[in-house]
Amino acid sequence: MEVSNISRNVDDPKSLLKRFYELQTERVQTYKMFEEGFQVYLNSAPLFNFPLYRQLVHEITQTFLKISQEIVEIGTSLRDVHHLHTIASNISKIQEREQNKLDLTAGLQLSRQHNKDHPDDVKFQIEITETQANLMEVVENINEILEDIKYESEDLYLENYKEQANSEADDPTKIPK
Repeated sequence: MEVSNISRNVDDPKSLLKRFYELQTERVQTYKMFEEGFQVYLNSAPLFNFPLYRQLVHEITQTFLKISQEIVEIGTSLRDVHHLHTIASNISKIQEREQNKLDLTAGLQLSRQHNKDHPDDVKFQIEITETQANLMEVVENINEILEDIKYESEDLYLENYKEQANSEADDPTKIPK
């Protein structure tokens, strides 16, 4: 998984936001790969292939780290260069929630493995249910913040639309529609 560098579009907040959404999509894809890899690991019971799973966890962790670092850079640029403090603050909140989501996901995987090893122990099923509920709450919160970013960034696109409309109105060669 390759995460590109932010330096290419530091002057354009719309491009930064576009890249932010691309990185969020990469996060979702990385979580899917993490889950698929865990399923393979879990289905290899009772002879778990832990070295292979450990390698997957390492790769996933590195991918999440690169995504997170780039998103932090985007938030910093939006705050310090473009003075979009509310959007930057929301991006920071997403970073916190994503860390929480990753922690919960790892905890859920451990509980699922323990449940597989000890299917008669009810406490692991309770842990799974509670962690899944917490995970759903965090995901809902992330989605709410993403909506907030969408609404906060509408002005950026509206400004572009107004500029385009004004330049067309000033162009005498344009025929009105």
